[in-house]
Amino acid sequence: MDTTRTEVGPPFGRLQRISGGYDLHLREAGTGPAVVFIHGSGPGVNAHSNFFPNYPAIAAAGYRVLLPDLIGYGYSSKPTGIDYTLDLFASTLTQLLDAVEVRECALVGNSLGGAVALQIAMEQPERVTKLVLLGPGGLESREDYFKMPGIQKMVAGFVGSGFDRDGLRQLLELLTFDPAVVTPQLVDERLAILRTQPKDVLARMKIPNLSDQLGRVRCPVLGFWGIEDQFCPASGHEKILRSVSDSRFVLFSQCGHWAMIERAACFNRYVIDFLAD
Repeated sequence: MDTTRTEVGPPFGRLQRISGGYDLHLREAGTGPAVVFIHGSGPGVNAHSNFFPNYPAIAAAGYRVLLPDLIGYGYSSKPTGIDYTLDLFASTLTQLLDAVEVRECALVGNSLGGAVALQIAMEQPERVTKLVLLGPGGLESREDYFKMPGIQKMVAGFVGSGFDRDGLRQLLELLTFDPAVVTPQLVDERLAILRTQPKDVLARMKIPNLSDQLGRVRCPVLGFWGIEDQFCPASGHEKILRSVSDSRFVLFSQCGHWAMIERAACFNRYVIDFLAD
């Protein structure tokens, strides 16, 4: 009997064309003030797999939740032969928000998505009402990030030989403290996207260190970090607390890079209260 798994991709929403001929994928849920979830980086990542335990609760609390796949990820366009810069991620995302008439919103960003959220908040303060950051990137030098064990293994696998299903599962387990969080369904959803993802997405990613610009953030910030994070140093929360006057952080013990998944109920409760405040 053939027991080979056939991976099933994440749920599909719709594609929105922006300038440059790119299509960005978007799913939505709920009605009310807009809350935009911005996913992180890595092989096979997409908005749904990054925030599946969170966005239904936020939508049910009375918000219009938007789940975009960043350029190069999910079901969005994945151009090759270009640098994947922070400006590219931020500008294409804001074009998408303009196209769907989101002029004001709260941003929720994990890892790379945290850096994108910070960039948009600094460049377009009139657009961003509040920031929720989860182990955000953009707070260290490239060299410091590449010393992190999770990033070293991710780059070695994806940019090198690529990942099979078992290799992808092992990488995803590095993102958590409890490997049981990485379910077969989650691996399948990520693997389906990974099949379509060019290596340029990670090999040519260029994210600057935003630490010396954090004082430009004017909106309230709620942050989360797992102290067992193997991708983004948890000490980064101190930079934000020192630089952003209206900021607060929740640190989780026995938690990795995916605080929103490993501590979903607590995360959702804190975020709903923060948005309503």
